[in-house]
Amino acid sequence: MDEDSCVKLLEEHHIKPTANRIVVVKALATSMQPQSLAELERKICTIDKSNIFRALNLFREHHLIHAIEGNSDGTRYELCHSHSHEHDDDQHPHFYCEQCQQTYCLDYAEVPDVKLPEGFVATSSNLMIKGICPHCKK
Repeated sequence: MDEDSCVKLLEEHHIKPTANRIVVVKALATSMQPQSLAELERKICTIDKSNIFRALNLFREHHLIHAIEGNSDGTRYELCHSHSHEHDDDQHPHFYCEQCQQTYCLDYAEVPDVKLPEGFVATSSNLMIKGICPHCKK
C-alpha cells in the first residue's frame, strides 16, 4: 500500500494522517497475517512501542483495525476492510494454529449471529478457532 492509499484510508476513518500513523498502517497492510505488538515493533524500527500502541488504540476506536484476542501471545491486529469509522462491517472468524502459533483470517466465513438474552447489548465479537494448520499437518 502506497502512502497516498494509507492517507486516504486514515481519512476515511476520520483519523489525522500523521507520519507515525502512516507507517503503522503500511506495516499492517504488508502483513499477510494479523500482527502482535511485538511483531510490529520489530518491523517498525523508527517508532517506539508506546507510539505504535497509541496508534493501534486510535485505529481500533475508529474501526480501522481488528484486535484479535485469544492467542497465546496476546492481542493481534489486522487492517479492517470496513470503510466506516462508526462500525465494523468486516467481522470474520480467525484460526489459530496450536503448533506454529500463527493466526489466519477466515475472510470467506461469517461470524454466526448469536441471539443474546434480553437486556444484553453486544459491542464486539471475536470467534477464534484453534487447531492445526495445513502446513503443520504435513
